[in-house]
Amino acid sequence: MAYSDELWKKAKAKCRLNAEEVELAKQLGINPKSLIKNVPSKNQQWKAPVGVWLREIEAKRQKKADTKRQHKEKANENKD
Repeated sequence: MAYSDELWKKAKAKCRLNAEEVELAKQLGINPKSLIKNVPSKNQQWKAPVGVWLREIEAKRQKKADTKRQHKEKANENKD
């Protein structure tokens, strides 16, 4: 489902994101409503800001992809 530019603008403002972080959210497949829902309230001090949260998700996915790639390479080496 494609979300309107207006929703992305609202999410950008409410979550205090820059253009790069909005693009990252789009690449990760996170919709603007999810971004807004993950804004920490005053009694949720344990919760990271949305920009940090996005970068953590990206890092986890990158790590998982790297591990998967290494396992695949190892399997290909063992076949030979």
